[in-house]
Amino acid sequence: MLEKLFVPRPSRYFGRSTLLRILNRTKDSDRTSTWSAMDKAKWVGGFAEWTEGDTAFLSIAFTWLLDIAAARAIWYRALGYRVRAGGPALFLVQMKHELADLAELGGDVPDAIAHHNPQATIASRGCPVGCHFCIVPAMEGREFTLLPDFPVRPILCDNNLSALPAEYQQHIIDRYLAEGVPLLDANSGFEPATFTPDVYARWAPLLNAGRGPWRFAFDETKESADVRRVMKMLANEPPKRKRVYVLIGNEPFDDCMQRIQSVIDHGCEPHVQPLMKLNALQREPWVRYDWTAQKLRDVARWANGWVWKRAPFAEYDRSLHNARIPALHEQPSLFA
Repeated sequence: MLEKLFVPRPSRYFGRSTLLRILNRTKDSDRTSTWSAMDKAKWVGGFAEWTEGDTAFLSIAFTWLLDIAAARAIWYRALGYRVRAGGPALFLVQMKHELADLAELGGDVPDAIAHHNPQATIASRGCPVGCHFCIVPAMEGREFTLLPDFPVRPILCDNNLSALPAEYQQHIIDRYLAEGVPLLDANSGFEPATFTPDVYARWAPLLNAGRGPWRFAFDETKESADVRRVMKMLANEPPKRKRVYVLIGNEPFDDCMQRIQSVIDHGCEPHVQPLMKLNALQREPWVRYDWTAQKLRDVARWANGWVWKRAPFAEYDRSLHNARIPALHEQPSLFA
């Protein structure tokens, strides 16, 4: 199938100057419009709603938003709309009763992610890794589904870019070059175990031209060797453009803090995400090991508010820091 989709190229990688020349083919007004739209684009926070004709659509990313979705379904029904609902929050069988009497659940709705952020797109579904704390393998499968005709937009939300077939990675890059659209954020990023020098060379011209961050995850201590290898590979990239997702609460406190500190020591910036149950009805972290809910929040605020640049966590004073915990960046298949 890959042979039918992709034509071999004599040169697989572009230098930065060549890439910029290609992007510069776009009219100045078009580029200004693209960047301006990107500046204004925001994630809606995990719950998107829209209407098409006599049908109202509800796309719910997080289970703690199901009550809001149910209220909106009642409102749309009162207005005479047919209501359809989907998204990761409704994937688990035990969650579906929340809206079962109010809406038609599931089904395929193409490009639902654009209703969560109009500048976002996705070129593949699925992930072969199978992390126990992630819904993607169960919802989309551990084999990739390729979407070669994806709409090209500045925010790319594929679950695992580096594990995709090399030919398809190049196909995605070529689509961006052909459309003259800058890649401002590969949002879910790359998997350390499959991030090789070839992957780096393949994506660097496009991602660096868009000045977007290099994103990857350090979720478990057993990934240490692969993560350190990736951080060393990216050593010459600016620290502010190396964003490492660090899951906390899934291991004891000391192990999680060692992972955060390793990210900092290697010149990267951590983005901490407390572990949550996949079926949580409240936006509260899952407390395990020697953690408390307050400590999980404190570590997230200390890390995501860049307080670590000024003081170690042992000196963190929550009363002097009002930063909120940012919403999760990952936006997996938002209508399933």
